Amino acid sequence: MFPHPRLARHIMRPRLVGFTAVTFAVFVACTDSSADSPRPVNAAPSSVAGDTDDFGMPVPTDARYAARVVSLNPTTTELLFALGVDSLLVGRSRWDTFPRAAQRVPAVGDGIRPNVEAIVAVRPTLVLVYATPENRAAVEALARAGIRTLALRVDRLAQWHQMVQRLGIALGVEATAGLVRDSVQRTLDRVRAATASLTERPRVVWPVWDTPPMVIGAGSYLDELLTIAGATNVFHDRAEPSFTVSMEEIVRRAPDRVIVSAQQAAAFRTRPGWQALPAVREGRFVMENPDLTGRPSVTMGMAAVQLAKALHPQLADRLP
Repeated sequence: MFPHPRLARHIMRPRLVGFTAVTFAVFVACTDSSADSPRPVNAAPSSVAGDTDDFGMPVPTDARYAARVVSLNPTTTELLFALGVDSLLVGRSRWDTFPRAAQRVPAVGDGIRPNVEAIVAVRPTLVLVYATPENRAAVEALARAGIRTLALRVDRLAQWHQMVQRLGIALGVEATAGLVRDSVQRTLDRVRAATASLTERPRVVWPVWDTPPMVIGAGSYLDELLTIAGATNVFHDRAEPSFTVSMEEIVRRAPDRVIVSAQQAAAFRTRPGWQALPAVREGRFVMENPDLTGRPSVTMGMAAVQLAKALHPQLADRLP
């Protein structure tokens, strides 16, 4: 969802593989795998939905806390627009640029180790933060200032569903939240049904950074989208959302195709290390749309559709 501090150097240098600001949403969900309470990647979050947030704090239910909201998380910012409560937003992180209308909301700085003074200055009643240990100090400082927070983290689809439910409760729009969740899930189910009978599933690798190579593992919602869309992630045996791996290991696993954006494809063709991979040399790319895949969000159903069509053009008439 946000760039992890150790990736900050990448933010300031030219994008070697054409990453957009939206793509950094993937980076945080996929690289900041440090959780306060690690859980198996295929398990639903352990807390009861609507009870506590991902820092173990009660989810606010008093409507007064929903009056003025600062969202420091691209996923929650986008969701506020989907829920029709974007009028509550009085601040966002500088990474929250989708949908385009979000850019009209004042930016109050970073979403990791945020500027507490800048947040307090816009007089929020509720601050939505990304649940990483690096944000605990900010949450504690906001609590001392009398400001409620809701810390949420999404790596997997089940966590996204829970996040939507928690936000629906906190903002008093539970019915709308249920409709949004159901809509996304229906699309995912339709794509899964369309690919269920496939006898051949391309073996793919999904790099999120080129040097050193960083790829998607089973702990990411992107791995789940690949399965739904009818592909097999060659690194599905790795539990992490994403991780750094050697080029030699990628070549050894011999993926049939490489998942990239159109801009990334051009860059990968010229990267010496990646030329060792036959799928790159032969141009066997599957084009993904970062606007759809770049965040665990309401676009995930559409992302699954787009991936399935790119992987299996013959299924186009059976997909939403």
